[in-house]
Amino acid sequence: MYKDRKKLYAVLNKESVAGYIFILPFIIGFLVFSLLPILISLYLSFTEYDVLGEAKFIGLDNYIRMFTQDPKVWKTFGVTLFYTFVSVPLKLIMALFVAMLFIKNNRFNGFMRGVYYLPSIMGGSIAVAVLWRRLFASDGVINTILSLIGLPGDTAWLGRKDTAIWTLIILSVWQFGSSMLIFLAGLKNIPTTLYEAATVDGCSKTKRFFRITLPMLTPVLFFNLVQQTINSFMAFTQSFVITGGGPRDSTRFYNVYQYQRAFEFHEMGYASAMAWFMLFIIGVLTALIFKSSTKWVYNESKEG
Repeated sequence: MYKDRKKLYAVLNKESVAGYIFILPFIIGFLVFSLLPILISLYLSFTEYDVLGEAKFIGLDNYIRMFTQDPKVWKTFGVTLFYTFVSVPLKLIMALFVAMLFIKNNRFNGFMRGVYYLPSIMGGSIAVAVLWRRLFASDGVINTILSLIGLPGDTAWLGRKDTAIWTLIILSVWQFGSSMLIFLAGLKNIPTTLYEAATVDGCSKTKRFFRITLPMLTPVLFFNLVQQTINSFMAFTQSFVITGGGPRDSTRFYNVYQYQRAFEFHEMGYASAMAWFMLFIIGVLTALIFKSSTKWVYNESKEG
């Protein structure tokens, strides 16, 4: 008995060592390329550092300056907040709408899902941003189409404060493919017996959607909401490439301003403080979403 137990322990030890060896690359990568830079940026946020010289510790001066002496921080934060609170709901609505179109299987669904998912694969690439800038240029495709159908075709979409931000929002909504696939998986997991019972009871399609589909999809909606909210606060390429933050900072995202402070003005310490402020905001908003989820997310285990 003792020998069998000893053999078992030896086998388990060998398996443990093998497991640690396999996860070692991830652990090293996480420590070197994630945790260490995070800790360094936290330290730099309390320093005056221009990359070329030595970091000079200045305490909370960067944070005091950010909150009291730099109005652009709040302006760019407001732009990012508006972009997030408008684009995220629109993207989720569009993703759910298209997912419901694909819930029924047919021979073209696989191809069409790939077509709709393609923009999400390209994500915030420079090529997509440059293409979008040309589409909404004064002599671009959008104005050309408007002229052909008899509408004003001379709008400077990227040169007006009231339209420039909407071009970026439309781009974000267009890239709804990943959320669509997640919604589609959630829709397929809803028991068909619920719809059959509702049909027998005479429920209309609208009632079935609001009383069955939407409640059963709330866990998936919650996941997409958290993911897309975080992604929207991290938006950078759209503003930097398409509009350059203009006109008059109306499309300058917080991350773009942070980048400019770090690499154009060589204020790496100040940019690090800005990064930690944004991390705090994202953390608070995510916590609020998680807190509110107990009120609107359907949990089958809790429902009993």
